[in-house]
Amino acid sequence: MDDLYVISFEEVLYGSILLALTMAIHGGGMLATLRVNDSLHERFRASESFLVGVGIIILASWIMLMTSLVEVIVWAGFFMLKHAQSGHSIAMYNALLNYTELQAGYLPQRWHLLEGLLGLAGLMTMAWSAGTLYALVDVFQKQQLAIYARRRQRS
Repeated sequence: MDDLYVISFEEVLYGSILLALTMAIHGGGMLATLRVNDSLHERFRASESFLVGVGIIILASWIMLMTSLVEVIVWAGFFMLKHAQSGHSIAMYNALLNYTELQAGYLPQRWHLLEGLLGLAGLMTMAWSAGTLYALVDVFQKQQLAIYARRRQRS
């Protein structure tokens, strides 16, 4: 029976390690995002420029994107290390697709659990990023509304 699939201890172990690495990388990336954001807010505290505020949000988004790409590279690297993908580009492509949405069936049967775990890692880290981005955007929007209210009050 070639179609019989049983989750192995090895698969659970590697999946748990990859998920933990993903969360650790993401934690570092979100902390870096918040530190850069705070540093730039401090530096441009006196500025009421909409473009400066949006620029800080864009930079934070880029840091989040780079963090996610590093996480995907870790998974793709594992797939290559275990000869579960035919090349670096296809490993990266499949890992990125599965990180952002559940795309299954690209790994050998003995690694199928990892497809689901990668999707779970992407879901958890995207939710974390969304929460972080929400917090940053909320501050930006409140600042912009306060600036607008002050200007309206003056005129």
